[in-house]
Amino acid sequence: MPREVTDPDGIMWTCIQAFSGLGKDPEKQEAARVDGKADAFQVVCTPSGGAQSVRLELSGDWERRASDDELLDLIRTRLDQAR
Repeated sequence: MPREVTDPDGIMWTCIQAFSGLGKDPEKQEAARVDGKADAFQVVCTPSGGAQSVRLELSGDWERRASDDELLDLIRTRLDQAR
């Protein structure tokens, strides 16, 4: 299930676990897992308004446990690294 957060500039970010739409096939679910990390998954955050999408590595329970501020901080950090 996607998670939406809005940054101070009014950009809404939609974050979803990579490959989540591929179904429940175990091989497809494993595709989103971060290599070498038992409970880490690739999450893609896509912005409104044409800014660059970012890919994050988050724990398996990120949808429930990560606060909006934590997600926005990770997004900002990833964007800064891309510059």
